[in-house]
Amino acid sequence: MTHDEIRQRLDALNEKIQQGEIMDAMREFYAEDLVMAENDAEPTVGLAANLEREQAFVDNTTWYGAELKSVAIADDLSMTQWWLDFHNTQYGQRLAFTQVAVQRWRDGKIYDERFYYNPQPVTEG
Repeated sequence: MTHDEIRQRLDALNEKIQQGEIMDAMREFYAEDLVMAENDAEPTVGLAANLEREQAFVDNTTWYGAELKSVAIADDLSMTQWWLDFHNTQYGQRLAFTQVAVQRWRDGKIYDERFYYNPQPVTEG
């Protein structure tokens, strides 16, 4: 894929995420043999397994903010930096942090993605 092709796909993916269409975005922009991991955790392998994991996240999350901060693209690689603020009942308290996603592209789809972040509890008041 060219830089411009990745940029077009990445922009479309990020637009869907910003519109809250996370599950649709996964079906459209992620490969069947997807490998996805968070920080140094063991990866979740396969689109079906990642859809199941992501649906559980979506079903248990209240969003307070999400902002795309930056994008970088080189060869078959893209990186996005997001600021996120949400409460997920599976995790306990409300969290806010910066997350970097590193994505590898093939044939217009992400086949490998790893997220890097250090969640910080939000203290209210």
